[in-house]
Amino acid sequence: MAFIDRLKRGLSRSRETLNEILYFGGEVGEDFWEDLEDTLVLGDMGADVAIAVTDDLRDMAARKGLRTDRQLRSALARRIAAEFATADVDPFDENPSCVLFVGINGAGKTTTVGKLANAGRDAGRRVIIGCGDTFRAAALEQLDVWAKRADVPIISRPRGADPASVCYDVLEEGALRGSDLVLIDTAGRLHTSQDLMRELAKVVGVTRKKATMPVHVVLVVDATTGQNGLSQAKEFHSALELDGLIVTKLDGTAKGGIAVAISSQLGLPIFRIGVGESIEDFERFDALEFATALVDGSAS
Repeated sequence: MAFIDRLKRGLSRSRETLNEILYFGGEVGEDFWEDLEDTLVLGDMGADVAIAVTDDLRDMAARKGLRTDRQLRSALARRIAAEFATADVDPFDENPSCVLFVGINGAGKTTTVGKLANAGRDAGRRVIIGCGDTFRAAALEQLDVWAKRADVPIISRPRGADPASVCYDVLEEGALRGSDLVLIDTAGRLHTSQDLMRELAKVVGVTRKKATMPVHVVLVVDATTGQNGLSQAKEFHSALELDGLIVTKLDGTAKGGIAVAISSQLGLPIFRIGVGESIEDFERFDALEFATALVDGSAS
């Protein structure tokens, strides 16, 4: 199954709700626009984005005479796509590049690191993985499985070691090996814990200071967390000055609007999205492709 088909399947929950209100011809009345705005809000897009998208689509429909289901879906997809922030640089294409992965427990950071290591190796990059999670017992074991699968070296230290020191060691080892893509997993932590966030800020600060290559901090967000994902992103961005996002678990239980809300409200680009556990379920983010899958419209 092609990735776009898996993405459409993953966004089915949001799309089914939109299907109930999208008009199939005739006059588009006020009730339609109110229902569309409400649906976008309930789909985790957030009130500000939902209002802006609905108002712009209403104006466009009036100016261009959009009435059919296909016309409205296509216009809606393009308008939603315009809400996503764009990236000046993709940290996984930049050469050389160091990427720190942050986020709460269970967001999918470790799996994401493994998949990107595999993709980097397949692209001919000299990849090294660092295990900056020195607290979770299974973190190293899980990351080691991915390192073996991707056939890339992994650098770790004993459980309980200082995470900032581990990151420093990973950068040194990466320099010795001539690595051009350094991927560092960090321990999951609640965004509401000030102590843990300060500790993570220290890890990021040390890495940025010691690195001889560009350092990017990427938040991994579980799409199924809904509006809580936006709260997470705000706190992590405030503490760390994030460079962008990876959104995981768009697997049918998530409302895809949260990806729009975070990217739009915080001005953060989305670099990759995941719709499942396998490597094939993880892809480069394309705003129009995502928005089209969300509304099941034609972007052509």
